[in-house]
This record gives sequence, C-alpha cells and structure tokens, in this order.
Amino acid sequence: MDFELNADQKAFADTAAQFARDSLAPNAAQWDEQQQFPKQVLREAGELGFLSLYTPESRGGLGLSRLDASIIFEQLAMGCTSTTAFMTIHNMVTWMVASFATESAAAHFCPKLISGEWLGSYCLTEPNAGSDAAALTTTATKNDMGYLVNGNKVFISGAGETDVLVVMARTGGEGAKGVSAFVIPADTPGIRYGRKEPKMGWNSQPTRSISFDNVQVSHDNLLGEEGQGFVFAMKGLDGGRINIATCSVGTAQQALNEALAYVQQRSQFGQSLSTFQAIQFKLADLATELVAARGLVRMAASKLDNQDRDATTYCAMAKRFATDVGFRVCDQSLQLFGGYGYIKEYPMERYFRDVRVHQILEGTNEIMRLIIARRLLEEGGKQL
Repeated sequence: MDFELNADQKAFADTAAQFARDSLAPNAAQWDEQQQFPKQVLREAGELGFLSLYTPESRGGLGLSRLDASIIFEQLAMGCTSTTAFMTIHNMVTWMVASFATESAAAHFCPKLISGEWLGSYCLTEPNAGSDAAALTTTATKNDMGYLVNGNKVFISGAGETDVLVVMARTGGEGAKGVSAFVIPADTPGIRYGRKEPKMGWNSQPTRSISFDNVQVSHDNLLGEEGQGFVFAMKGLDGGRINIATCSVGTAQQALNEALAYVQQRSQFGQSLSTFQAIQFKLADLATELVAARGLVRMAASKLDNQDRDATTYCAMAKRFATDVGFRVCDQSLQLFGGYGYIKEYPMERYFRDVRVHQILEGTNEIMRLIIARRLLEEGGKQL
C-alpha cells in the first residue's frame, strides 16, 4: 500500500490550496458574519473543476476518484469550512444527475452544474425522517404528465439560493424500495421555501425547509428507475461521509497550524508557550490524532473507489472518527489561544462552530456506530 501522493494528486492539492488561500480564506470571516452565499466564488471554483470532481468525464466532469476528491476538499476546507462543505454537496448533486439522469436531462442540467452557473441542493431529510431516511413521506404520484410531488424537506443546504434540486420521494410502498429520485428545477411552480435558518455555524450557505405542493415534473426528471432512489441516496451518503470527514480534517489542520504559530509567538512567565511541556504534549496528541483521522479517511475513500464489500463500514468509521477528532482538535486549538480564541478577531471560534455540525449531518455519529457494529456482528468478530 502506497501512502504517498502521486504527482497528479500533489498538483490537485497545490491548486486547491492556492484557491483556498486566495479566494476562500480572505473572505471566510465576512461570509460568516454577514451570512453571505458566495455564488461568484463558487462559479470560480466551477471553472477550476471543483464542482464536478468525480462527475464522469463523459458528462464533462473531471472523473477523479473519491480519494483524489478528498485530497482536494481537505485543502479547500483549510480556507473556508462552510463553503467547501457546500461544494461537497453540490458535487454529490452533479454526480447523481450525471450518473443516473436520462440523456436529455443530463444534457440539460450537467453543463451548468459543472460550471457553477447553476448550483444544486440535495433533498433527503424530512421533519420525521432524519436518521431513518427510508421512512420519508414525500410522495411522487404518477399522472399523465409525469409525477406530482407533495411533501416537505428540512435542513436543506443552499435551499432558496440554488437552481437545481435532487429530491427523494416515495413512488411505491413503505420502506427503502418505494423511494425514487428526481432532479427538479428549483423554481418549479408549487415549490416554496421556508425561512433562512439562524445557525451556529455554516453561515456562508443558507439552510431552509422546502415544501412541495402539487409540483408537476415530467418522466424525464426521474433519476434511474422507480424504486432506485434509496440505493442512489446511500451511494451518495457513502461519498458524502468521506467528504464531510475530509472537511473536518482540513479545518482541524488549519486550526492546529494557527495554534502552533500562536504558542511560538505568545510568551507567559518570561518564556514562549511552546517551551512548556504541557503545551508540547497537547500539540503532539492533536497532531497524532489528526494524522490518524486523515489516514482512515483516505483508506475509506480508497475502499469506496475499489468497491470493497466493506466500503460502507469504512466510510462510517472514517466519518465517525474524523468528525470527532476534527471537533476535538479545533476545540483544543482554541484552548491554546486562551481568551483570544473566543473572540471573532481570530478564526478559532469559527472553526469550532463550523465543524460541530459534521458530527450530526450525513448520518449522526450515533448512526455511524450502529452501521459499524452491525457489520461487526454479521462477521462474528472477523477482522474487517
């Protein structure tokens, strides 16, 4: 197993790091404070291919592996966690449409999604169907013109500001096999958006509820075939868990970098903070845990790329571990700043706020533990 990045991966990482330094980091605090959705910067990201990283080349995407995408997202997250997290969601939307839409729908939606001219939202979660996604109640009922969509979605990133929605809706009976997926223009009559939710973090992207009231869509809006929606959703979530774990790693790395610089500059009791053994031990532990998290995320991404039978389990492990570690690294890096870490003049409190939600979304870390434990019990203790 080769743990070193190849030349292409290093080039991707360098390009992403430069974009993070030049376009994301200088604006992140303002986007957070003013709750601005940076559409123009997202379009610039599209021009560099960052909005279609693993979209198939046949549809105009870069066709990269999930491992390659993880390496890129880590660098981007070091510039702005919230904006990078939205890019990961948009990438999932673009990949789903490119992979499962009809030829005509893909030709219509993909070019503008890839460029960033259109931005996408992923609509799975409902008021009473969060962790139990297979219990969703939004319906898509067949009629002569296609399907009539009715229901409600909540906690939808980008909602009200995006142009394209990938929506999971029930076309059949109860359970996972009754769920189908649709790609729907966001301004279709009958779609209404709730208030912009005031949030702890992720303030550079809006979050709203969406209601669908007799929304007419054509047969061409169906992704794949009826009943395949939950399968698509789970495939998307495996990759989404890698993505959000990666955002935690990138943000935590930036927090640790800044904490390292700070403790070398700050003096107390006549000497640099970096000379205190307690500080050195803390730095060593944070760096070690972060390296372990990065390694697990990249291993899980490789498993997903190679369609390993245990890829879903590894994605759950990576998501659980990396988001917990990422939050702890940000928390303890803030602690190293002392009182300065708590004020908005420094970015530490924003890192802390932005990574907290990573332990909740893409499946809570409690659900990740269930996925892992069930697989272990199936194997009867056999090493994965």
